Amino acid sequence: MKKSIIVIGGGGHAKVLIGVLKKLKNFRIVGYTDIKDKGEILGIKHLGDDSVLSKLAVKNRTACAALGIGKTEKPDCRKSMIANLKKLGFRLPAIISPDAVVNEDVILGDATVVFDGVVVNSGSRIGCAVILNTNSTIEHDCTIGAFTHIAPGATLSGGVEIGENSFIGAGSTIIHGTKVTSNCIVGAGSVVIRNFIKPGTFVGNPARKIR
Repeated sequence: MKKSIIVIGGGGHAKVLIGVLKKLKNFRIVGYTDIKDKGEILGIKHLGDDSVLSKLAVKNRTACAALGIGKTEKPDCRKSMIANLKKLGFRLPAIISPDAVVNEDVILGDATVVFDGVVVNSGSRIGCAVILNTNSTIEHDCTIGAFTHIAPGATLSGGVEIGENSFIGAGSTIIHGTKVTSNCIVGAGSVVIRNFIKPGTFVGNPARKIR
């Protein structure tokens, strides 16, 4: 029996998430919520803004939700939305694209999304509500904290540790055994060759702190 699922958000990230969900055979997409009615997205209807979620939760007490919001200007936005969904009683399954490769012993937290072309190798542990975006590579024995976003094409070599609520930019590379603390931004195309133990924004090859 298919599980009912609601997508939160109606932007580009949500569109890609809907595309992944449509390829999975175990979910029925009820619709999406957003402050703006953007019409049907890949054939999926608009349900209203987030104020309708409480009614939807009561109507279907086994419903799932998937957070279709990517990088935001407000660092705690995704965290507060997940907390609200849990409070309303929604289930928050990890979503794995059938076109991703996730080793059998990998641990994925609730509400994490693994997009097309992603590889997650043995021994890696991924926290709650992490985004592993298109074609990113997570090598063996990596640890990624909750609410972190690994952007398209980024590569984490073996044994890398990324803290919570960080953003690893598109096409960036984190070399083997490196640690990046929580609340960091690594710019697109950057190469991280040493540990970053304090929050900040890091860019370049090798990556250096700019603020």
